[in-house]
Amino acid sequence: MSTTVRVRCTDCAYEEAFDSLRRARTALDDHERETAHAVDWEIGGLAPGVERAGDDAGVCGREGCANPDSPLLDHDPSTASDPSA
Repeated sequence: MSTTVRVRCTDCAYEEAFDSLRRARTALDDHERETAHAVDWEIGGLAPGVERAGDDAGVCGREGCANPDSPLLDHDPSTASDPSA
């Protein structure tokens, strides 16, 4: 399944579909900045790898949802780079 994202303005007739989260987010930001309108988006589907990464990270927000065996997670936070450095 490919990524499908629909961006829709709640204040005007602007509506567009994208095949990339990045392009959708850019369009949403541009429209909000140019018009000061409220824009909403709906993610209809994601590529399988993106879905797996989200599932492994536990992006649903519920405690215990992350996959502790995932190679996509940083299991040793002490090795993370310091953004303030």
